[in-house]
Amino acid sequence: MSDDEASETELSYNQKLEIAKWFLLNSPAGEIQYVAKDIKAVLKDETVYNEAAADAFPSYNKSHMICLQLPNRSGDVLVTSFSEVSENEYIDPRTAQVAVVDHVKQSCIDVRPANDEELPSAYIEEYRCALDAEIAKYVGEAYPKGVCSVYCTNGRDVEEPGSDFELVVVICASRLSPQNFCNGSWRSIWNIVFKDELQSVELRGKMQVGAHYFEEGNVQLDAKHECKDTTIIQSPDDSAVSLTSIIRHHETEYLNSLQTSYSYLPDSTFKDLRRKLPVTRTLFPWHNTMQFSLTRDITKELGIGK
Repeated sequence: MSDDEASETELSYNQKLEIAKWFLLNSPAGEIQYVAKDIKAVLKDETVYNEAAADAFPSYNKSHMICLQLPNRSGDVLVTSFSEVSENEYIDPRTAQVAVVDHVKQSCIDVRPANDEELPSAYIEEYRCALDAEIAKYVGEAYPKGVCSVYCTNGRDVEEPGSDFELVVVICASRLSPQNFCNGSWRSIWNIVFKDELQSVELRGKMQVGAHYFEEGNVQLDAKHECKDTTIIQSPDDSAVSLTSIIRHHETEYLNSLQTSYSYLPDSTFKDLRRKLPVTRTLFPWHNTMQFSLTRDITKELGIGK
C-alpha cells in the first residue's frame, strides 16, 4: 500500500473518538476497565483515549449503577442519575454524605456531609428511610452481594400530607468471575409516586438482566422487562412493607419466567435459529427419511449395476 493510499484509509480524530466511546459504552458489566486497556493499546494516542474515557465512563458508571466504597469506610455510594448532585458528586441518603467520584478510576476520592438543600424534609425522609430499611432486608435475602438505595426525586420539600412526592428505589447486584470467563448483573429501578389527592401510590418498574460468557467465544444476554402496579397510601412503615412486597412479587415473577424460558432453550429457541427452508426452498421430509438413499442415488447417477 502506498503512502497516499494509507493516508486515505487513516481514520480521522473524531472517527477514532466515536469508535473508542462506542466500545467503552457497550462494555459488559464489570468489564469496562479491560476494554479500556485494550482500546488504549490499539489507539496508541493518549489524547483520543483520554477524551473518549472522560465522555464514556460517567455514562457507563451511571447506567450500570456501580457501587463504590466511601473513603472513610462509612458506607457505600451508588453512582446513578438519581444520586447525582453535581458533576462527579453523588449522594448517599443513608449516611447523608456526598461522595466525589473519579469516574475513570471508578473510585471515591473525597467525601463531605450533605447540605440541607440536598436532603429531603423530615416528612419525606420518614417515608424514604422506612422504605430503605425494608428494601435493604429484601435485597439481603434475594440478591447475594446486592446493593440498594432509595432517593427522593420529586417533592423533597414537602413538609406534611397534602402534596405529591416521588421516591425511586434502585437495586443492583453483580457476579463477576472473569477468571471463569463469565460475568452477570441485575439492575432494577422502581419509580414510586405518592398521589395525595387519590390516596394512592403508583409503581413503575424497569428490570434488566445482563450476562456475558466469553470462554472460546462471545455470548451476551441482555433481557429487559417493565411493569406497573398500585397500592394505597399508608403510614411510612406500612407503606414500606406494602411497597417492598409488591417489588418482591414482580421481581420474583420475572426471574422465574426467565428461568422457565431458558430451560426450554434447547427445544425451542435454538431450534428456531435453524434455517426454515434449505436452499432448495423445500422442507425436508423428516417424517419419511427412508425415501432418501445416498447409495441408490449414486448408483443411478453413475449407471452402476445396469
